[in-house]
Amino acid sequence: MIALQDIQQAAKRIESVASKTPYAYAPILSKKCGYKIFLKKENLQVTGAFKLRGAFNKIAKISQEEKNRGVVAASAGNHAQGVAFSSNYFQIPATIVMPENTPLTKVNGVKSYGASVILHGSNYDEAYAYAVQYAKDHNKTFVHPFADYDVMAGQGTIALEILDQAKDLDAILVPIGGGGLIAGIASAIKQINPKIQIIGVTAAGAPAMRESFQLGRPVDSTQVRTIADGIAVRDTSPVTLKIILETVDDIVEVDDEEIADAILFLLENQKLVVEGAGAVGVAALLYEKLTLPENANIAVVLSGGNIDVTMLSVIIEKGLIKSYRKMKLIVTLVDKPGSLMKLTEILASVSANIVQIGYDRTSANLAYGDANVSIGLETKGKEHQEQIRELLTRHGFRFYEEK
Repeated sequence: MIALQDIQQAAKRIESVASKTPYAYAPILSKKCGYKIFLKKENLQVTGAFKLRGAFNKIAKISQEEKNRGVVAASAGNHAQGVAFSSNYFQIPATIVMPENTPLTKVNGVKSYGASVILHGSNYDEAYAYAVQYAKDHNKTFVHPFADYDVMAGQGTIALEILDQAKDLDAILVPIGGGGLIAGIASAIKQINPKIQIIGVTAAGAPAMRESFQLGRPVDSTQVRTIADGIAVRDTSPVTLKIILETVDDIVEVDDEEIADAILFLLENQKLVVEGAGAVGVAALLYEKLTLPENANIAVVLSGGNIDVTMLSVIIEKGLIKSYRKMKLIVTLVDKPGSLMKLTEILASVSANIVQIGYDRTSANLAYGDANVSIGLETKGKEHQEQIRELLTRHGFRFYEEK
């Protein structure tokens, strides 16, 4: 495991740049889950994620000669910003290799810190391979996102803050991608208070580390697919797995539907914007993945908040439909004056608020003289939606719902 002294020294190194992020009780989540839940809000870190800690610690430790030559990293988001921010702090050149499909907002975020960006490959693994070779060819230092002891030591500083902020603690929930975050946190915790359980949470669409943990040896995935892009790691690192096998008590997994629900829950109930990777711990709680004693004190690391706005809008839209607060109808009308007015009057009579409407009279599957009206409605729950369906049926409207 990572030596406690190295983690403590990392904490001193990063204290001038990394925020000591809030650690706060979550009453609504606690009541819902039957535990005492505390949120470690790394989504409020300077760069929007914990990755700054490890990147800064690594770059701070390299020699001045290495600094002058510059650093290279591969990342689709949070690690990229951590390296770019740290390089800007030390006024050294940084080159970040990002997959070609990286959202423009993330590319611009890295460039805003003065780093150069190379777009290469269709996924992280292709970008990573190119970045490693690029660093060798140009005699630059490669800053690995997780399989580096200095990086892991930096991430472990979160554990020191939690122990300083928490009065009592039974377990810590930590997201797992490549494993650098949980390796650092678990190393610190097990050397200070080994009774505290460390529980990792992976995405079902990126199962490599969980399967490796269960088998006790590295297992790679053939592909990854998850909305939690921050932990979408295909291959298992033997470096981080060794530490995880020594220090982590259990690993559970959550799927994309559960992650999306957790993102929406945090947005609505905690007023926090959290990315998919950062929300997996809350997803594990909401969907009862844990077997801890009732009223256990649990810290949940919200690892980052750099979610793509487009993805967030999709999650919100789907969440509103799943929770019966929005419904989408396709209603077939006789295409004549007054038909649409009659429909809207009926909807108004039950206080269904129309937020979107479209009129189609030309689709090939429509009978001549008919029209389809697509309507988006704000509703007040399941019973309200049943009332709307019943009323439309009673007035002879043909309709179906879009899910």
